[in-house]
Amino acid sequence: MVKVVHLITRLDFGGAQANTLYTAAKLDRSRFDALVVAGPGGILDAKAEPGRLRHASRLGREISFFRDLGALLQLRALLKELKPQVLHTHSSKAGILGRLAGALAGTPVVVHTFHGFGFHPAQSALKRGFFVLLEKFCARLSDALIFVSRANMETAREAGIGDPADYRLIRSGVKLAGYPARDDRAAVRARLGLPADAVVVLSIGNAKPQKNPRHFIEAAARLAAKAPGARFVFVGGGEDLEELRAETAARGLAGTCLFTGWREDTPELLAAADIFALTSLWEGLPRSLVEALRTGLPAVCYRTDGVADLLKDGVNGFCVPRGDLQAFCSALEQLVLDPALRARLAAGAAAADLAEFDIDFMVRQQEALYTELLLKKGPQR
Repeated sequence: MVKVVHLITRLDFGGAQANTLYTAAKLDRSRFDALVVAGPGGILDAKAEPGRLRHASRLGREISFFRDLGALLQLRALLKELKPQVLHTHSSKAGILGRLAGALAGTPVVVHTFHGFGFHPAQSALKRGFFVLLEKFCARLSDALIFVSRANMETAREAGIGDPADYRLIRSGVKLAGYPARDDRAAVRARLGLPADAVVVLSIGNAKPQKNPRHFIEAAARLAAKAPGARFVFVGGGEDLEELRAETAARGLAGTCLFTGWREDTPELLAAADIFALTSLWEGLPRSLVEALRTGLPAVCYRTDGVADLLKDGVNGFCVPRGDLQAFCSALEQLVLDPALRARLAAGAAAADLAEFDIDFMVRQQEALYTELLLKKGPQR
C-alpha cells in the first residue's frame, strides 16, 4: 500500500482545495492510502472524509518568517511520523514549505501541482523575482511538476522553473456528469429574485483582488443603461464581499448586480444563466469556466493563463486582453443584446470537447504518475 500525503495551505473554497479532497477520497484504495494535511480554519474542513484530514496548526496563508519557520519544522516532524512514500503539495505556501519539509524528512517522491503561481503581474519586480527564485529552488526538490494549463507550463519554462522533462499537464478536474444541471430554470431564478425573462450574466469566484470583481460591477453599471433587463450575478464569498455589496448598493445597482456569497448550487445557477463572465487578472485554470462551457454558456473572460486553453474567440465566447475593461464590456454587450450570437456561441460551448477535464480522469492520471515515479526510485525501505 502506497501512503500519499496531499498538503495544501488551507481548505478554503476553490478548485485546488476541492480537487485535493476529491483525489484523497477517490485514489484506488487497493493501492493508495491518502491523507490530506492542511492549515486549520478552512471552510471545506467539514467536507474531508472522516479520518483523512490532519491539521498543521502553524501553517497559514499570511507570510511570517518565524511562524513559517515553525510550520516548516512542524511539517518535517509530521512527515517523519506519517512516512508517506509520496508527498503531493498544492498552493504556493504549502508548495514551498512542504517541499522543503519533504526534503528534510527524506520523503521518497515529491510532486507539486501549480494551480497558478505565487508570483503574478500585479507584484513589484523585486517581490516577483523573490517568489520565482523560491520556485526555482523548490523545483529542484520535486520529482514532477504538474500544471493545470499549458499557459502556466510555458510561464514556468520561460522563468526557468524546473526541468521541462519533469513537467506534466494534468487538468483541474470537474465532475462533468453533473453538468448541465437538470433543474427548473424559472424556479432557480425565482430563488434569487431574478426575472424569468432577464438576460443573466453569471460569474463564480472568490471576492478578492485576483478575481477582480470591481470590473464585474463596472461592466454591470455600463451595460445597465443599454440593457436594463439584464442582471449580473457574482457567486462567491471572500474577504471583500461586504465591501463589494456596499459599493454595488451605493452605485444604485442593488437590483441589477447581485453578490450571493458562497453557494453549493452553482450547477443549477449556471443552468439558469445565459452568459458566463470572468474578470480574473490571473488564474491557473478556472474550473468555473469548464463548468460554464459544459453547461452550454458562452463566456467572456480576460485572457489569463489557462483561460486561453478553453475559450476560443467567436466559437464559444470572447477572450479579451487582460484588464481591458472597454474590450470586456464591448464583448459582453454584443452577447447581451444579440440573441442570435448568444445562441451560436452557446452551441459552440456545448460542443466543446472537455474530456481531459473530467475529475475522475484527473485522479487516474495522478495514480499513474505516482506509480511511474515510485518505480524510478526503486524499492523503498
